[in-house]
Amino acid sequence: MISYWIGWSFFRISYSVLFGWTAYNRERVPKRGPVILASNHASFLDPPLVGIPLKRPLNFLARETLFRYPGVGATLRSWQAVPVDREGSGGRGLKAILDRLLRGGGILLFPEGTRTHDGKLQAGRSGIGLAVIKSNASVIPVRVFGTYEAFGRHVRLLRRHHIRVKYGNPMQFAELRAEAKTCSKVRLKQIYQQIADEIMTAIAKLEPCEDKNTFP
Repeated sequence: MISYWIGWSFFRISYSVLFGWTAYNRERVPKRGPVILASNHASFLDPPLVGIPLKRPLNFLARETLFRYPGVGATLRSWQAVPVDREGSGGRGLKAILDRLLRGGGILLFPEGTRTHDGKLQAGRSGIGLAVIKSNASVIPVRVFGTYEAFGRHVRLLRRHHIRVKYGNPMQFAELRAEAKTCSKVRLKQIYQQIADEIMTAIAKLEPCEDKNTFP
């Protein structure tokens, strides 16, 4: 994982120079064991921003087409990134996500499925509920701020704007996991969406706080 920490250092420094960044409550992320970080998605800047405050490696999802490019593909594979199709779905992608979690890894997922068009939070998709039920990982809600202004869909060139990330308290979903073992298929689909909705509600409640830690 040497290449991961090289990339981690690169983004940590470049984000500090380009934007300035602040992280809140990073101690809420367990230092080991399976964990899903579930974040809102406002910009291509989001994945590194969620990862650079943490001293544990994360697995990221990346479009399958990116793995075809020389250099880029090798780097993504060395980071154990998960290839997904254009819609971010598919059985292979889910299997890879569960594989990372079963090995005690941490993975970043975006419940909304795609970047916001207007800077507002979107509805969560049921796919993250499936990943939660199929694993025993705790879920950390995460919210990023400022990345939409810095490089959202409406921005052609990077803008200097302070960016921030806040980590919420762990969510376990023990009761829904127990229910999912014996419920009907109809109810199971409802559980997937219920989990997605609860995660988005937790993300929405995360707001910047006054007591902040700024990392260079």
